[in-house]
Amino acid sequence: MRRDRAPLSRLQALALSAAAFLLLVVAVMALGPLLAGSGWWWLCAATAAAVLFGGAGLRAIRVPASLVPVGELGILLAVLTLFFGGTSSLLLFVPTAETFGVFGELLGGAQRTIAQQSVPAVVVPALAFALALGTGLLAVLADVLVLSLRLPALAAAPAMVPILVPGFLIEAGAEVGTLVLTAAAFLLLLRIDVRVRRRAALAHRDDDEVRITAPRRMPVGSTVLPTVGLAAAGLLAASVLTAATPSVSSSLLLGTGGQGALFARGVSPFLDLGRDLRRPDAVPAFSYVARDGDRPYFRLLTIDRFDGEVWGPGDRRIDGDNTVAEFPTPTGLGNEVARSQHPIDVTVQQLRTTWLPLPYPVSSVEGLDGSWFWDRGALTVRSADSDTSGQQYRATMLEVDPTAEQLRASGDRIPESIQEFTELPEDVPESVRELAAELGARGGTAYDRAVAIQEYLRGKDFTYSVEAPVEEGYDGGGLDVIAEFLEQREGYCVHFASTMAVLARELGIPSRISVGYTAGTPTTKRVENVSVVQVDSQDLHAWPELYFQGVGWVPFEPTPGRGTVPDYSRPGASETAPTPELVPGTPAPSPGARPDLDPERQLSGGQTAATTDDPVLWPLVTLVLLLILLLPAAARIWLRRVRVRRIRRDDRGADAAWREAMATASDLGYPAGSADALTPREAAEALLEEVGGLDDRARDALNALRDSVERARYGPPGTAAPASETALVDLVTALRAGSPVTARWRARLLPVSLLDTARAGRRAAARA
Repeated sequence: MRRDRAPLSRLQALALSAAAFLLLVVAVMALGPLLAGSGWWWLCAATAAAVLFGGAGLRAIRVPASLVPVGELGILLAVLTLFFGGTSSLLLFVPTAETFGVFGELLGGAQRTIAQQSVPAVVVPALAFALALGTGLLAVLADVLVLSLRLPALAAAPAMVPILVPGFLIEAGAEVGTLVLTAAAFLLLLRIDVRVRRRAALAHRDDDEVRITAPRRMPVGSTVLPTVGLAAAGLLAASVLTAATPSVSSSLLLGTGGQGALFARGVSPFLDLGRDLRRPDAVPAFSYVARDGDRPYFRLLTIDRFDGEVWGPGDRRIDGDNTVAEFPTPTGLGNEVARSQHPIDVTVQQLRTTWLPLPYPVSSVEGLDGSWFWDRGALTVRSADSDTSGQQYRATMLEVDPTAEQLRASGDRIPESIQEFTELPEDVPESVRELAAELGARGGTAYDRAVAIQEYLRGKDFTYSVEAPVEEGYDGGGLDVIAEFLEQREGYCVHFASTMAVLARELGIPSRISVGYTAGTPTTKRVENVSVVQVDSQDLHAWPELYFQGVGWVPFEPTPGRGTVPDYSRPGASETAPTPELVPGTPAPSPGARPDLDPERQLSGGQTAATTDDPVLWPLVTLVLLLILLLPAAARIWLRRVRVRRIRRDDRGADAAWREAMATASDLGYPAGSADALTPREAAEALLEEVGGLDDRARDALNALRDSVERARYGPPGTAAPASETALVDLVTALRAGSPVTARWRARLLPVSLLDTARAGRRAAARA
C-alpha cells in the first residue's frame, strides 16, 4: 500500500489515534474472563491513552515521524514509572537505575503469578505491571501501523493478541460480545482511514500531474461495503481461531499442574517428602523466635482430595480479598473453646515455595514481601507473585486449646459444607474396612474413635522407618499402599497420616492431611534472650487433621517417634492432664545445602527447578535499550529503501537519488550534505573540497547525479532526467570508503540526516 504524499493534518492524526485507541481498549476487554475485577482494564486504558494520544501530541508539534515511536516508548516508560516506580523515581516520572530494578522484580513476580494463579486471577501489582507494559507496547505498534506506515488494516494484528489469549487458557475463549465490539471498532478505524485518505487525495496538488476532482458525493457502498466485509472477515477469523485453539487448561491461568496448587493431579507429594526425610544431610529451611515458648507445627498446605491413589489439594483459587492482614475465625471453632494469641517471628533461609509456613490457625501475618492470600477453607497462605525465599515476617498465632469434653460433646454432627471430607472411593480394601470397624467399636463418639485410631497406630506393633516402604515397594499414600502398610507395620509420617485419614473417613469423621514441618530444634543463638528454633528438611512432616463441630479442624499425631502428641488426643485426657510427650529433635542442620521444597518439583527431589531472582531483568532492559538505540538506524534504512524504490520506478528518481547521496554525506560528517541552501552544483563542489579527493569513478557518479537533479528541477516541463542507481551506489561506496571507521558506525547508528529530512518536511509543510 502506497503511503499518502500529503501530510496528515492535526485533526486527521488525532482521529486516527482515537480510533486506534478505541480498537485496542475494546480488544483488551477480551482478557476479562481471565482476570478478577475491572481496575486492570482502566489501567490498560490509561496506558494506551497516554501512548497513543501522546504520539498524536508529538506529531502536532512536528516531531519527525521516525522519532515518534521513540517518544511513545519514552511516554510508556514515564507512565510505568508513575504507576509502579514509587519512591525509586525522580519527580514521579523519571526512572532511575533503582526503578529498573523494581520493574525487573515486577516482571519476575508476573511470571510467578501467571504460573501460580487460577482464573479469574487476582490482579496483583506484578500482574498489573505486565498488563500495562503489554498494552503500551501494543499501542506503540498500533500507532506505527496506523499513522507512521499508514497501514491501518494491519492494526488487527496487535488487537488480535488479547483476543486470542483466552482461547489458549480457557475452554470458552473470548466472549462473543467482545469479538463483536472489536470488529465494530476495527470497522470504524478503517472507515476513518478511508475518509482521511480521500481528503488527503483531494487536497493534494502536484505540479507535474493533472488534478482529478472526485465527485462531491460518492456511493456509500463504494467505501462502506468493503470495510464491512473486511471487518466481518476479521470477526469470523477471530471466532474460528478462538473456538479452534485448544486451551491449556480449563482452570489455570497457565497450565502447570493442579489449580494453582503445589502438586499436579495424579502426582503424590508423599514420595518426594520421603526422599527428603531419607537425606543424610539436613537443609536449613527457616528459623523462628517464639517469646511465649510456643513450639507449634508449621503447616504449608492441606491435601484433602483423595481418589484412592493419591492425595491432592482442593480446587480453590486465590481470592484477592483474603489478604493476610486479618484472618477469619477458623471453620467450626466455637466461642466456648479457649484461645490465646502469641506472636512468632519467622526468618526463611533455604526454603523456596509459594506456600507460607505458618502455625494453624493464625489471626494475622505482617512483614511479607509480595502479594499473599489465605485460602478460605484451610486458611493456608500462598502467594500470587512471590515465594518464601528470604522472607521475614511476624505471624500472630491463635492458640486453640480444646478439651476432651468439648471434642466428645461435638458428637457426630457434620455440616453439609464439610461432608466432602468424608468421601472415599468405593474400592476400599476389605482389610481397611475391617480395621476401621474394629477401632470404631472402641469408642462411642467420633472423638473416642479418633483417639482409638491414633492410639492403635502409635502402638508398639508399629515402627517408624523411612526405608522399609521403599525396600518393600509400598511407598505413597494410596489405598493399596495403606493396606500393605497395615500388614508390614513399618513406615514414616506419610503412611501413618494417610492411614489415619482414611480410617477416620471410613468411620464418618471428616479428615484431611497437612504437610509442613514439626517444631524444629532450639539452638544456642538467642534474640532478646529467647532461643532461636531451627527448622530443617528433616523436620518435614505430614499429619492428619480431623473435624469436630464446635471446635473445628484438630490435628492428631499418629506417627510414633515424631512430633508432639496433643493433650486432648491422649487416652483418658478427660481424667488427667499429662505432660506432652516430646520426641527428641532431629540432627542439627547442615548449612550450605540447597532448598528442596519447590512447588514445581512436588516438594522435593533431585534437581533444582529454575528459580528467578528476576532473571529477565537485565536481558529485558538491555533488549529495550537496544531497540531504542536501533530505531534511528532502522528509520534510516527504511528511508533509503523508499528512495531506491523511487529511483527504480522513476518516480522523481533524480531528486530521490540526489537526496540519498547528500544524506549519506551528512551522516558521514560532511557539512555539504546537510546544506539545503546550496544548489546541487554548489553542494557537489563543496563536497569535493570536503572529501579531499575522489577517484574518477566516484567523481563521474557525483556529476551524473548532479546533472540529473538539475535537469529535473530546472529543466522545462517534460524534460527526461533519469537517475542512475549505479551512480548512487558508486558515490556512496566511495564516500564510505574514504571515511574513518568511527564515522561509518556513527552514520549507521546515529544518522543525522534524519533531522535534515525532518526540518525539510517542516519547511515544506509551512510553505503549503
